[in-house]
Amino acid sequence: MSQASSTEAPALTPQFCFNERVLRDFLRISRSTIDDSITQNLNALITPSRAGFDPSSTAVRQTDSRNAIDSGACQNFKDNVLFPSWQTRSDVLNYCAGVATSPDPDDPDLILRETESARDRERVVNERLDPYSARFFPREARTESLANLIRNQRTVEEIIRARTWGMVAERCDGSPASWEDALNTWRQNHRR
Repeated sequence: MSQASSTEAPALTPQFCFNERVLRDFLRISRSTIDDSITQNLNALITPSRAGFDPSSTAVRQTDSRNAIDSGACQNFKDNVLFPSWQTRSDVLNYCAGVATSPDPDDPDLILRETESARDRERVVNERLDPYSARFFPREARTESLANLIRNQRTVEEIIRARTWGMVAERCDGSPASWEDALNTWRQNHRR
């Protein structure tokens, strides 16, 4: 089985962020490649036969394979696959969060929302005749929609990284206590 590779970073543009389907697809594919298949990725690091095949090794099922992963292979996986993938997703989420908090002069629904808002200010509401007439659900600006998506995806990212790191820590001896500490150490050693 070949080792998984880190996800390629997309070209970061406001259009990429505002296309929520593409943004979600990128995050989903990146997570499925590395995090969702972490057990398979770690199993691929196991060297099954270091000194030739031992026929007696098949007599008993080996259920505790956590010590079988070479620490160098684990570190290589974390440094070259896991952390770069996490960093790419962090970069995308941080960039898109910046887009979501910036003014959006190119918002295609801006004029429509302004027109609806002006119309609603002029509207006369008689709740006796129509109790639902006071309800108004303004359209959400695409920056607000993007901000909500980023907030949700960051929560998902926290959960996925904690689960993935639990597996890595269990299978690779010497892993720091938290994924945050490990990722920050990697960033200090590997960032440009």
